[in-house]
Amino acid sequence: MSSAGGAARDLLARWPVVDGHNDLPWALREQVRYNLDRRDIAADQSAHLHTDLPRLRAGGVGAQFWSVYVRADYAGDTAVSATLEQIDVVRQLVSRYPDELRLVLNADGMEAARADGRIASLMGAEGGHSINNSLATLRALHRLGVRYLTLTHNNTIDWADSATDEPRHQGLSAFGEEVVREMNRCGMLVDLSHVSADTMHDALRVSTAPVIFSHSSSRAVCDHPRNIPDDVLAQLPANGGIAMATFVPKFVLPAAVEWTLRADENMRAHGLHHLDTTEAGMAVQRAFEAANPRPKATAATVADHLDHMREVAGVDHLGIGGDFDGTAFTPDGLADVAGYPNLIAELQDRKWSEADLAKLTWQNAVRTLRAAEDVARAEQGRRGPSNATIEQLDGAPAAT
Repeated sequence: MSSAGGAARDLLARWPVVDGHNDLPWALREQVRYNLDRRDIAADQSAHLHTDLPRLRAGGVGAQFWSVYVRADYAGDTAVSATLEQIDVVRQLVSRYPDELRLVLNADGMEAARADGRIASLMGAEGGHSINNSLATLRALHRLGVRYLTLTHNNTIDWADSATDEPRHQGLSAFGEEVVREMNRCGMLVDLSHVSADTMHDALRVSTAPVIFSHSSSRAVCDHPRNIPDDVLAQLPANGGIAMATFVPKFVLPAAVEWTLRADENMRAHGLHHLDTTEAGMAVQRAFEAANPRPKATAATVADHLDHMREVAGVDHLGIGGDFDGTAFTPDGLADVAGYPNLIAELQDRKWSEADLAKLTWQNAVRTLRAAEDVARAEQGRRGPSNATIEQLDGAPAAT
């Protein structure tokens, strides 16, 4: 792995990273229940978090999709309320640090924030359970600033199959297809990280706007169901979307997959959710790691994914989605949000050109959001909001 030098940092000064997925809002909820005085990200928070403002600057981050994720076992209106609380903390962060962060709702806003030296702050909701089977709730989230919805998280929901749960719909149900159409009409990006391959195919068939994978890597390089199969990557040029490679070791390094299964089981044996990143949860994880040394991913591991994804989808359809503060473990050299220059240096060593790296870090993500906005204007000219219900389309009971 290369140690980032001036060339990587210079490139990021010109073409900063748009990162597709960061779980800081959930970490703030879990660790301090949104007490921002206890996690002042203007100061070094490396003892607690992957993310703070000095490290975002050091990493060359110019835009961040903050995940307004809530756990998949939150159901019904509980999930909706928790999502609203997540949106609220993003807005609190933007208000608290106006010289660093700017709330952004569109591609033009991303470019303006970059020109003004602010980190463009966008939001993405992670998991269709957050809308409680309601297209009106989907539209309300969009009005509050949410610019993508990951169709599922780890669990299959009433209208879409997850990559890591038993399928019930063989992809999207009829209501799930209507959700995609309504997202196109609103201008909300369809995020296909976490969903099953059948759901990916269905969404690509239905969507008239570019899709994204906010934090997924290549299944051909690491055979994990959270990653993207080549036959899906190959559809991105026609769709116009992007696949944003993630850094999570169990998704990028085959040797880490089995180790992580054992680490997850150890967490459950201690009565903890396997995704728990509170201090208590991390103490259990560190103890397990000390007794069971883990296979180490590096920036080169992630670069291997990007090399393959470029071969299949083309450089115009790639991005970066680190998943910081949403994973207990990170690769060597990509330990936190300051690490992006190490990945860029690795790709420079592999002879990626400045033009290609500019697409990867900034241009592709901005173009994709702008294209979704164009589709939304056209769709809104043709039709009004959908008031379809899951009962009407699927004959299924709505979630309670």
